[in-house]
Amino acid sequence: MTKEVFIKDVMVKPATIAKSAKITEALDKMLDQGLDPLIAVNNNTVVGTVSRQAIAEKLGSKQNSAIAPASIHVASVVKEDFTSVYPDENVNILIPLLQRYKLVVVYDSDHKLIGQVSAGDLLKKYVPDDGISSAIEKAITIESEERVVHLRRRMLDDNITRFVVSENEKYAGMVTETDVAVAMRKFREAVGDNHQDHRVRNMLVRDIMSVPLITVERSASAADVVGIMLKKGISAIPVMDHGKLAGIVTRHSLVNAL
Repeated sequence: MTKEVFIKDVMVKPATIAKSAKITEALDKMLDQGLDPLIAVNNNTVVGTVSRQAIAEKLGSKQNSAIAPASIHVASVVKEDFTSVYPDENVNILIPLLQRYKLVVVYDSDHKLIGQVSAGDLLKKYVPDDGISSAIEKAITIESEERVVHLRRRMLDDNITRFVVSENEKYAGMVTETDVAVAMRKFREAVGDNHQDHRVRNMLVRDIMSVPLITVERSASAADVVGIMLKKGISAIPVMDHGKLAGIVTRHSLVNAL
């Protein structure tokens, strides 16, 4: 490195949502801008973050089935799990922080919110030197005919945020907390209360998964993988090795490998 790099060199404009806003507004903003999570604010004060995963859990909860998605507030899904830095600090402090948090909030000397840094922001500047090998994690698979209620239970019980979907002995797609959030929102808005429980139990993974499946070869460079992630607005890519699923690379695992 020829010169010292500071947090202000990698930070971006903060993406915020009011604590009083509806979760549908938050989800729309995340999808439109390719963001996750958003910074939740109350009277210009940061109170936490709201993620696609939290919204998926809220919309998928049976106890909320009688409540219209547009009637649920961001405040009910805010997590007070965030950390902050200052713009003139060295960029190297971001690596351990982004290994722990999805988002780092940037304040100025007056404690005013001026920016944010995500794994994607850091990876625009830095990628692992040894390619993607050190960033490959175990890929968790699920059958396309599996019921979504079972998928949700595995996500909650085992803290799994994404699955590679297999169908007819091939890998057909990916299903993530984003797919669950979007599907449950559409479902809650379209199906009457009296029929929801029955219809939810009949939803299958293939009904909500994202296709086509984007993959990379194990020999791919880290820079190329990051480029695909940022261009496609995705946070994970399955890795293939001679036609077999070797694992998965995520933005988080790439930061861990720095």
